[in-house]
Amino acid sequence: MSAASVFPQLEALLPHVQKPIQYVGGELNSTVKDWDSCDVRWTLMYPDAYEVGLPNQGVMILYEVLNEREGVLAERTYSVWPDLEELMREHNVPQFTVDSHRPVGAFDVFGLSFSTELGYTNMLTALDLAGIPLESKDRTVDHPIVLAGGHAAFNPEPIADFIDCAVIGDGEQAVLEITEIIRAWKAEGRPGGRDEVLFRLSKTGGVYVPRFYDVEYLPDGRIGRVVPNRSGVPWRVSKHTVMDLDEWPYPKQPLVPLAETVHERMSVEIFRGCTRGCRFCQAGMITRPVRERSITGIGEMVDKGLKATGFEEVGLLSLSSADHSEIGDIAKGLADRYTEDKVGLSLPSTRVDAFNVDLANELTRNGRRSGLTFAPEGGSERMRKVINKMVSEEDLIRTVATAYGNGWRQVKLYFMCGLPTETDEDVLQIGDMAVNVIAKGREVSGQNDIRCTVSIGGFVPKPHTPFQWAPQLSAEETDARLKKLRDKIRGDKKYGRSIGFRYHDGKPGVVEGLLSRGDRRVGSVIRAVYESGGRFDGWREHFSYDLWMTCADKTLPEYGVDVDWYTTRERTYEEVLPWDHLDSGLDKEWLWEDWQDALDETEVEDCRWTPCFDCGVCPQLDLDIQIGPTGKKLLPLSVVNK
Repeated sequence: MSAASVFPQLEALLPHVQKPIQYVGGELNSTVKDWDSCDVRWTLMYPDAYEVGLPNQGVMILYEVLNEREGVLAERTYSVWPDLEELMREHNVPQFTVDSHRPVGAFDVFGLSFSTELGYTNMLTALDLAGIPLESKDRTVDHPIVLAGGHAAFNPEPIADFIDCAVIGDGEQAVLEITEIIRAWKAEGRPGGRDEVLFRLSKTGGVYVPRFYDVEYLPDGRIGRVVPNRSGVPWRVSKHTVMDLDEWPYPKQPLVPLAETVHERMSVEIFRGCTRGCRFCQAGMITRPVRERSITGIGEMVDKGLKATGFEEVGLLSLSSADHSEIGDIAKGLADRYTEDKVGLSLPSTRVDAFNVDLANELTRNGRRSGLTFAPEGGSERMRKVINKMVSEEDLIRTVATAYGNGWRQVKLYFMCGLPTETDEDVLQIGDMAVNVIAKGREVSGQNDIRCTVSIGGFVPKPHTPFQWAPQLSAEETDARLKKLRDKIRGDKKYGRSIGFRYHDGKPGVVEGLLSRGDRRVGSVIRAVYESGGRFDGWREHFSYDLWMTCADKTLPEYGVDVDWYTTRERTYEEVLPWDHLDSGLDKEWLWEDWQDALDETEVEDCRWTPCFDCGVCPQLDLDIQIGPTGKKLLPLSVVNK
């Protein structure tokens, strides 16, 4: 395929679409390298709209890591909205990169980062627009290698037919290793074709190539076993873990979007991993162990990033940012340093038991004081024991009392509905908690303008968590439970008006559940939905539950299974799970024991501060939890004067 820019053809279409600016490229800090001077060329995609995809840290980091390498280039592509898709098909304009508008089909690797399974139909749209056959078996040596990464790649089985390979875990070192294997294969004249380069990647033990594994099924529909179908292919594929975050201070030059995006800020990942052990949380389980970035490393990244972007807010990212062992010093040091510049700081959300007003004041010192977000997750004390979210209602009330007493007026509480063993009563207690929060807020502040927003999402069991065996609540039961809660809150004459209530209906969660715990047979559903016009399933206005269910009813009976078989069915310990051959480092026995602890309502401490619980990650990957404090201070110590 020609690598010439398609911009002349694209430009003629842009006046006829919404937000044409998102397809133009040329962002501050974007990189365009000379095509002919590079021998390995990547295109990276976050399979969603530009406004969601551009701020994605994972893609931004890999984009920079690859472009720093001699002889390697990386460009970015995002999902095009249906209005442009229609015009591109009409005028034969292929899926293109925003950096130099080259056709995606001309690159060596097409890497997609999936943080959610609801991006799968967007991947098929991009493949088709790029002229790449949807199924890997139909591709030739001249098509890009289609590579999946991100959290959803920890179970890539539903998209096994559409991808050539998947990488689980951290991408920084993995993409460089993959690049060198492809470079060597190309330099040798591409011997053995596509099969050979995929075999070389598979042999490393860190790249999963689905075509080299056969799945055998039992008569009742369960998996019998997953076996390599050629010698030299590992039985299990390992995840990649970057141990020293200070060696990877990316992004150094964060991209500044041209169009409005979901996050208008510069972000720094302050640590990776979490050992709090929330049983529903896939991100916490698959990113173990904890690895902290040093306080000086964070300071340097913020300094360089602000100079490179001109942003006025810094997001301190991680799964639980207030758990960094030096978070107080980090927040104070940054607030001191940028007092003159009025640079605000933000944490994505704050754990109830990690919140203190000093930290909150530092975070809001130079920026605006917005609402605080806490995530108790479970409405009752019993549910919080089941999910291992060790926060009592007293802790929460004490925390919000401190916040309201120090001038905050708004608190947002996040919960889940449909957790294992949950009853109507557990969910109705969310209303009681919200009432207690408002009452306490009025009491300590002496004001009546106190607000509390309750936000509820449906629980989806995820692979590599203790809840991977759990039954999922049906959409109808989820909706019925949430209706009872809504009626209870609205019926409260004294407090109801002060409580905002936001919830997602149960339908998207069922589709997410089908995709997150699905096996290769679910690929037929994804393809049928795509071919019937399914796009942007993560967007409420584009998502169609009926379309997914219709396609599932058409395709799954051939295999003797249905949607409920994947979603509302509880699994046993003996069952081979679709992702068992992908090693997240966690022992299956430990996950099962933790699932039994959940059913017994037994809590487990955070192993950062207690003896090891033998989850398996550290010895298996030959790693250690890394935490401070380092004893260093944020440099420079003096306030930066203009």
